[in-house]
Amino acid sequence: MARDRRWSLVAAVADPAHEDAAKETAGRVAGSVAGSSGVFAPLPFVMGMTDPITARVDDPDAERESGRRKMDWARQHMPILESLREDFEREQPFAGETVGMAMHVEAKTAVLAETIAAAGAEVAITGCNPLSTHDDVSVALDAVDGVSSYARRGVDDQEYYAAIEAVIQHEPSVTVDDGMDLVAAIHEDYPELIDGIVGGCEETTTGVHRLRAMDDDGELQYPMFAVNDTPMKRLFDNVHGTGESALASIAMTTNLSWAGKTVVVAGYGDCGKGVAKKASGQNAEVVVTEVEPRRALEAHMEGYDVLPMAEAAAEGDVFITTTGNRDVVVGEHFEQMSDGVLLANAGHFDIEIDLDALSDMAVDTYEARDGVQAYEMADGRRLNVLAEGRLVNLATPIALGHPVEVMDQSFGVQAVCVREIVESGDEYEAGVHDVPDELDREVAEIKLAAEGVAYDGLSEAQEEYMDSWQHGT
Repeated sequence: MARDRRWSLVAAVADPAHEDAAKETAGRVAGSVAGSSGVFAPLPFVMGMTDPITARVDDPDAERESGRRKMDWARQHMPILESLREDFEREQPFAGETVGMAMHVEAKTAVLAETIAAAGAEVAITGCNPLSTHDDVSVALDAVDGVSSYARRGVDDQEYYAAIEAVIQHEPSVTVDDGMDLVAAIHEDYPELIDGIVGGCEETTTGVHRLRAMDDDGELQYPMFAVNDTPMKRLFDNVHGTGESALASIAMTTNLSWAGKTVVVAGYGDCGKGVAKKASGQNAEVVVTEVEPRRALEAHMEGYDVLPMAEAAAEGDVFITTTGNRDVVVGEHFEQMSDGVLLANAGHFDIEIDLDALSDMAVDTYEARDGVQAYEMADGRRLNVLAEGRLVNLATPIALGHPVEVMDQSFGVQAVCVREIVESGDEYEAGVHDVPDELDREVAEIKLAAEGVAYDGLSEAQEEYMDSWQHGT
């Protein structure tokens, strides 16, 4: 999805107090919104786009009640955040901080934002995907003391980036991102704010990949924790969360069974492994496509068929992309596919399935079901795309995202990372940092205690042995 910076630079300025800044910004964008006279001329639809969501829905009381009910249900099943919240409410470790967040705004995320606010922070939050927000949850979150929510479902690109910039107007001292759009917007458009940012956290694989590329180019100007890469996130959220939620969303959206179908999983990273494992467990035949030889070999030795996509295209009934890369399923693959196939993306951005090529090839397109767009080929074949090619576990009309318990773990890591940034941010240089292992272990210990699970520890002799190089044969 290409970002139209012309709009993103000015769309956030619905508040007259920021008009001078808007004029200056607009002047840097040749021919965008200022005429030859240099007069600032925002388009009418810009105004009001950056009000918190409560001001933009028809029945905020009903939305608030519905969203609060969802949040309360999630909170009952999130013992890690509940434990941290008790400490946070007592100690107020984030007092005086402003936390800017761009994440999937649904019930579990709302519990995280509420937990951060309970620690004393001002929280400004928006979505990280135009189709993943639950509006009722966003309204309920906006009613929480210390929280402003700008997230709304179904926004266009300009509205999406305007909401991100509305968060930036709060001048965050900490950022919590899912996909890196917030970090990118700050660096590109508001570099003057960077000195006031202590650090941030990134939730997802795609975001961490972007951050590392940015860091390699020497462009990342404050420290970021790669939450995605820590075991308590990667081994559970990516594998079990993505596997379960992607398949559940596809099944509920289509009302079709997995049993007996051939499921082509593009990519065998942690997310792909989860999708393949869960699909196999529901009696589907699984084919894996890969570009990395060791992962291809791993999939082969796990018992899956491994094929190039050019061959797998003719075999599959369902195609699920999990690569985080672009152009994974393209025109030559569409030509080989059978009538009625399902195409779904479980990667962060809507670039894995080439919908432009599919639209060009189709003689007709129509909504086959809520959340399913059918593309009819000249020979009568129908290829069905779920959720506009966006993140299928969060973007279909009935999607609920990862299971609550899984997100409790990931968001527990986010919460302790924010605490680490606030308490010890000066100890980290600008760049991407692994989550300190003791923080990851802390979250695991809280979870095990909540589940009533006991586990062994090392004796002093065992610790000495593991730390020594002198013990031989």
